Amino acid sequence: MSDHPRDGPARRLRRRVEGRLLTAAAVVTSAVLVVAFYYPVATVLVEAVVVDGVVTLSVFAEILRDPFYFGELARLFAGESPLAVAASLLDPDRRLGIVGFTAYQAALSTVASVALGLPAAYLLARFEFPGRRTLRSLTIVPFVLPSIMVAVGFVATFGDDGTLNAVLEALGLPPVDLLFTLEAIVIAHAFYNAPLVARVTTAAWESVDASAVETARSLGAGPTRAFFDVVAPQVYPAVLTGAALTFVFTFGTFPIVLALGGFQLATIEVFVYRLVRDLSYAEAAALAIVELVVSLGVLLSYLRYEARHSVSARGVRPLPRKPLLPSTPTPGAVLSRLGIAAYAGVAGVVFLAPIASMVLASLTGGDGALTLDHYRFLLERQRTGAAFQVRPWPAIRNSLVFASGATMLALPMGVVVAVLTTRRYRGRKLVDAAAMAPLAVSGIVVGLGLLRGLVFGVEVAGWRITVAGAVAIVVAHAVAGYPFVVRTVAPGLEGLDRSLIESARALGASRARVIRDVELPLVWPGVVAGAAFAFAISIGEFTATVVLSTGADAYTMPVAIERFIGRRLGPATAMGVVLLVVTGLSFVVIERLGGEHRGL
Repeated sequence: MSDHPRDGPARRLRRRVEGRLLTAAAVVTSAVLVVAFYYPVATVLVEAVVVDGVVTLSVFAEILRDPFYFGELARLFAGESPLAVAASLLDPDRRLGIVGFTAYQAALSTVASVALGLPAAYLLARFEFPGRRTLRSLTIVPFVLPSIMVAVGFVATFGDDGTLNAVLEALGLPPVDLLFTLEAIVIAHAFYNAPLVARVTTAAWESVDASAVETARSLGAGPTRAFFDVVAPQVYPAVLTGAALTFVFTFGTFPIVLALGGFQLATIEVFVYRLVRDLSYAEAAALAIVELVVSLGVLLSYLRYEARHSVSARGVRPLPRKPLLPSTPTPGAVLSRLGIAAYAGVAGVVFLAPIASMVLASLTGGDGALTLDHYRFLLERQRTGAAFQVRPWPAIRNSLVFASGATMLALPMGVVVAVLTTRRYRGRKLVDAAAMAPLAVSGIVVGLGLLRGLVFGVEVAGWRITVAGAVAIVVAHAVAGYPFVVRTVAPGLEGLDRSLIESARALGASRARVIRDVELPLVWPGVVAGAAFAFAISIGEFTATVVLSTGADAYTMPVAIERFIGRRLGPATAMGVVLLVVTGLSFVVIERLGGEHRGL
């Protein structure tokens, strides 16, 4: 666009700046990702192939041939016959290895999450009842709750002296022992990821065009046939999306397994942490690359599938919702309500019991009587704790400050990437995959890379550049949170009416001004929702933080809970309640500012 002849020098300069603003923002965002993510991760992963200054694949070869890591598949990598290895995989006594067990528990967790999430999506999308919007808004809260806090809640529920065994004892039933079992890990993962499945599936169900269903019914299709021929094809892509994300998240699980499974049920991430703690960096890097290959493969498949099956909701007349309690119930409606009641009971045990048990444990003493001793312990620790001890107020303050800083960094990064990945150009899929890479990379690796790079210092042109541990934590949290900003903003940008943008450009608005004055106001609920995700994820982030919080003044609430739980469960539950209140209030306040949105 040429400058108007009557434009003054200042206006022409402004037009040129605005015309290049998006490019500049993309360059800055790329530079931040290179410094804060790609370079630190590369410095760690390169140690898997560069040992003592020599390029070698010996570390990979040792891991691939080690049954401890790859189980029966290690025999295949060692050169044995594929038929013999395939036969051994059918043996009941087969060895899975750490990698195989990680994939196995992730697959079970995915099935459990989908099984719990689908009924919730059906309930929210197809029925009308008081509090439906509030319940829909709260479905994502478990997903952003700090994992270490959820682990405390599950210990308080399913432990030997937990709420579940207390209820069973009162009913005269034998106790159950779920701690340090695969079942506990799967249930905890379902607690996290079933709401995510419900969220994305509800949005898809609400986007089903009612006229298509009515057309199928008018052509003679019954309700069941119309569902499988019209509704299901529009819903199952969202189900697969939720399943793919669940598998990626649970394949890279760390705090839940560490707290509920211990090293006897360790995943790849737990062993990466253990190897890093033992200073076995080459082996840790090689194992992290194995994890990255699997997670990134699933993530790329998800992004490719999402691009092929994205459905615009513009002009769609959604299916009408049915009252949950009809005035004249039919036999079918009664059975449906009984099923919903049964699901509500299961969901109550999985979703509400851990939180309620944690709150109850924070108010219960060793003799079972109600007490505030655990909260008094936190106050006493705050007042008289030594410098090296964890105190509540610095943990709360650090969590809020770090989350605020991470949100202010993650939000513009996420918006810029969302704009770039919703434009039509060659290589867009590659940009999208590269931008989403933080979802697939181990938080331990990111934290270790930042620690050994920016925190310890990097030599650049004779200058040694270092940053404080607190700054590194903010950067790590921003890297972890900005993909969620992308996933909440991008669907809104994809669904915008392009004629509005073209009209603004035709009237002389620059690309940056169109984004600022037209696009962002229209997708503002998604932007605010992305901010809520970034803030809540930062408050609950534990994996990278536990590596970077080396100083006495850099620990957060999740790190404080982890240190408390290693000594006394009571103060850990009290600190968990504090974290629950802070996280819940932060998320609800920011979420209310944005209203409903159709993103992740």
